[in-house]
Amino acid sequence: MSSLDALVNQAKALADGQGVPTPEAEVARVLTICNACRYCEGFCAVFPAMTRRLAFSPADVHQLANLCHNCGACLHACQYAPPHEFAVNVPRAMAQVRGRTYAHYAWPAPLGRLYQRQGLMLSLALAAALALFLMLAASLHGGQSVAPGGSFYSVFPHGLLVNLFAPVFGFAVLALGLGLRNFWCDVTPVTSGQPPSAAALAEARRDVLTLTYLGGGHGQGCHNDDDAWTLARRHCHHLTFYGFMLCLAATATATVAHYALGLPAPYPLWSVPKLLGVAGGLSLMLGTAGLGWLNLRRHPLHGDPAQKPMDLGFIALLFVVAASGMGLWLAAGSTWLTGWLCLHLGSVMALFATLPYNKFAHGIYRSAALLRHAIEKRQPNPVGLGAD
Repeated sequence: MSSLDALVNQAKALADGQGVPTPEAEVARVLTICNACRYCEGFCAVFPAMTRRLAFSPADVHQLANLCHNCGACLHACQYAPPHEFAVNVPRAMAQVRGRTYAHYAWPAPLGRLYQRQGLMLSLALAAALALFLMLAASLHGGQSVAPGGSFYSVFPHGLLVNLFAPVFGFAVLALGLGLRNFWCDVTPVTSGQPPSAAALAEARRDVLTLTYLGGGHGQGCHNDDDAWTLARRHCHHLTFYGFMLCLAATATATVAHYALGLPAPYPLWSVPKLLGVAGGLSLMLGTAGLGWLNLRRHPLHGDPAQKPMDLGFIALLFVVAASGMGLWLAAGSTWLTGWLCLHLGSVMALFATLPYNKFAHGIYRSAALLRHAIEKRQPNPVGLGAD
């Protein structure tokens, strides 16, 4: 059987019930061509991992798709990219599979369908949460604003906030954890269940925290619509990620101060929770604003157009969380406090309620894929022709 016949049979095996090739089949087709060419072998983790395989099972495809950071370097370097008859577009094929990955591994499984209508879901969830908190504020205070100098605990008691947010946060953690377990178990045969070594853990941690593979293969960054290289996408991701982590750290330190030290909010400007929260909020606003602008300027052949509403919806919701948090800080002690508090709490609740089913999940699966790659590259190459 020729290699072309093998490719056709593999595509049929991965097709859906009506004979239409699935996104997994398209990735298998594209990577079979890439495996023969190997021009992009040094660009990112996808291509060295690809060279360890002669065929691509769905689990292999899911692993490789989550290794792809969609920088666009391989598309612009490829001699078989559109309008060539082979129509090799690795970034788009990988993006389409990643969207299916999030839905496939989601827990509970029926909620995986939310990935297909995430833009609408985010809008509805945010509007419903805001309405809920506005109604609560009106019922608790008869529609009156909080008195000047009052704290947000005079609007919503601390115990009520804990009872509202703890279940939502707990569900988000549980759903993300079980989705990650499903993904990890599926790609484990790729590495034969080999446990991670200290070196593999260190490499994966470095690649996750520094976004190594947003360097575009040559360290110059990703492509925009004008084909120019830029590191702006990496920088905006860093601002967003570390801003989000600073905000979580602010919440954690405030929790310790409240329960362990008996120091309830509000906190002075130079306190640790306030400094972490302000720095995190500013970083998150800058990062999400930059990501939204870059998303709108991406090359039309990059990514999956069907996922753009999900991408922009998640970015917008993160921006609203950060901006409303900053507004709440500036409105402390004023008559505007209630409005900013309702907006902030509503957007935070909407964020965590949809966290397992929005773009946030891609960071979880990508981290797992990078760890699997770090484990795999330290094993003997079963094909014997790999780049590692």
